[in-house]
Amino acid sequence: MNKSYILLIEPDRIFARTIQKALESNGFKVKVFHCGQDALIAANTTTPSLVVCEVQLVGHSGIEFLYELRSYSDWQNIPVIINSIVPPSEFVDCRQGLSRDLAVAAYLYKPHTSLKQLIKTISLTLNSVANEAT
Repeated sequence: MNKSYILLIEPDRIFARTIQKALESNGFKVKVFHCGQDALIAANTTTPSLVVCEVQLVGHSGIEFLYELRSYSDWQNIPVIINSIVPPSEFVDCRQGLSRDLAVAAYLYKPHTSLKQLIKTISLTLNSVANEAT
């Protein structure tokens, strides 16, 4: 059974619940937040193994959330997967910045990403982190 703790930041409550159920049925522990500020407060209580984040959020954007997350030394190595309705083509000019500055492990475009693909990307990312630690 997987013990990884996933912090999911998804403004669409129905979609968030769908993702949460799929991840939990695959053995992940999941905390869902609909805005970045609440997610930051939660991360301060329990450090997540991985963050899945939408870019379009109310209040903080997902990018603002990531900059704030990365501003804390304890959270600089938490892997992040962006799962967004915003097409990756919108980030062509700053893709290296997403990878380098914000340590985004993967950028998934929701209309082209199944739950199975999301779970696979999460698993591969966590396995990669575990392999780097050994």
